[in-house]
Amino acid sequence: MGRNVAIAGAGMSDFGMFSDRDSKNLFVDAFEEMRGSVDKGFDANAIDALYVGNFTNDLFVKQSHWGAVLADALGLIPKPATRTEGACASSALAFREAVFAIASGFYDVVLVGGFEDMSKRTTEEVTEGLALASSPYEGAAGFTFPGVFGAMATAYFERYGATREHLMDVTIKSHDNARFNPKAQHQRSIRQIMESRRKRAQAKGGPVPAWETEKDFLADAQANPPIAWPMHLFDCSPISDGAACMLLVAEELATSFTDTPIHVRGIGQGSGRALHAADELTSFEATRAAAQEAYQMAGVDAGDIQFAEVHDCFSIAEIMHTEDLGFFAAGTGHKAAAEGLTRRDGSKPINTSGGLKCKGHPVGATGVAQMIEVWHQLRQTAGERQIPNRNLQIGATQSIGGTGGTCAVTILERR
Repeated sequence: MGRNVAIAGAGMSDFGMFSDRDSKNLFVDAFEEMRGSVDKGFDANAIDALYVGNFTNDLFVKQSHWGAVLADALGLIPKPATRTEGACASSALAFREAVFAIASGFYDVVLVGGFEDMSKRTTEEVTEGLALASSPYEGAAGFTFPGVFGAMATAYFERYGATREHLMDVTIKSHDNARFNPKAQHQRSIRQIMESRRKRAQAKGGPVPAWETEKDFLADAQANPPIAWPMHLFDCSPISDGAACMLLVAEELATSFTDTPIHVRGIGQGSGRALHAADELTSFEATRAAAQEAYQMAGVDAGDIQFAEVHDCFSIAEIMHTEDLGFFAAGTGHKAAAEGLTRRDGSKPINTSGGLKCKGHPVGATGVAQMIEVWHQLRQTAGERQIPNRNLQIGATQSIGGTGGTCAVTILERR
């Protein structure tokens, strides 16, 4: 880039289902937390522009033109505001555009974020709305996202010999991480959920389930019903509301805002073909292309990335993404999860936030929320979920949209 970019502050709302809060409330919450995170403070009038990602608010809350709506809510009028849409990668694309705006020299200080308000609709309506991100052929065939990832998981199992137990390894890890994330939608481990249900059954005087391990619980079709085989309920990310934002500044200005800036080292974006035209169902070509571009820009390779937040909308997705990013060889991501390599204390921690699976997945907010987790980890401010390695320098995020049609990979660095 002609000019380097740094993150000076970050904030996010709680993630969950909020009947009494809307997108404006949630984004203002995120903005106020971001404002408080800027060590040396700043005047909001210094913001030159706003870039926000959102996917479904037009459909789910019957309101469009969200750039202007949020600029007004934050008191940023008449600053320019731009909305980006790339399905679940929407705010990752907003981040990319904001970085380019500063790198070009056009702006110095940019607010970037994302949001989604999903809980005001039924599960059927949300499923139908999200399916708009699939290709026209997939949509016409009635292929919703659980079905898509169920098909991918089936193909992966057949090709590499993985089983549902490997998906359980991902789920158990995600829940273990999320219990330390105060923003997460699901903050209980599988063990805690299991014990809670056992006590509830006992209190009702009914038969007490004989689960001994987390995998016993996850293997019980009553406790964890199938959604689209082999994907079961606990393999799926929830319906979520939430917002996240970051303050990006030109690198030479960063120390005016904070003593601990986190630097943008590489960004990449790729596109992928629809499933019927893809070469295989066990890999995402958009992720491979985005990762290559980001690595080349950053001057690193996959081995240099110490940890990552990846787009685990379903448990199988985490396994596939870790392979496409080059962290593990094709067909070995499930083994890495089983061996504990992706835990917080493993050699390649993945989704320390709890991931989309447990932190929540308000789709337009997800890309920036992933970057906020990397920002916290690099600044050593992640609390009880902090990665034990005290020498963290490079982390990455991977956000995918649709059935693999769009992917953005971002590499952040602490110097």
